[in-house]
Amino acid sequence: MPGRRPERLAEQIKEEVSLIIAGEVEDPRVGFVTVTDAKLSADLRHAKIYVSVLGSENEVKGSLSALKHASGFIRAQLGAVLRMRHTPELHFAYDDAELRAARIEELLSEEAATALEGDQSSPDRDNSG
Repeated sequence: MPGRRPERLAEQIKEEVSLIIAGEVEDPRVGFVTVTDAKLSADLRHAKIYVSVLGSENEVKGSLSALKHASGFIRAQLGAVLRMRHTPELHFAYDDAELRAARIEELLSEEAATALEGDQSSPDRDNSG
């Protein structure tokens, strides 16, 4: 059992990478980026950083490209803070959970509207006396 170290480290990496992106990455392609999660491999050598990007599909692609380009810089800054023997290799991935949640909400709203229409158009059969 590996313990809680990978979980604690992933949370710390998430917070630090978020601060580094917000304050030190000056690439204009990095738009409104929010770090949503970080997952570490079992050997602590690779970190997958999930980000949410506000904007169009082209802006999302541009932001991910800029983050991948700046990953060496971000890793170096992270290494100064973490004080680990080996700073994990950073891999950025787009987190589309917000889009999926919005689509689910839309489908549920449509279904509720359809059910409401069905209830209003059917005759009331309980008043048969």
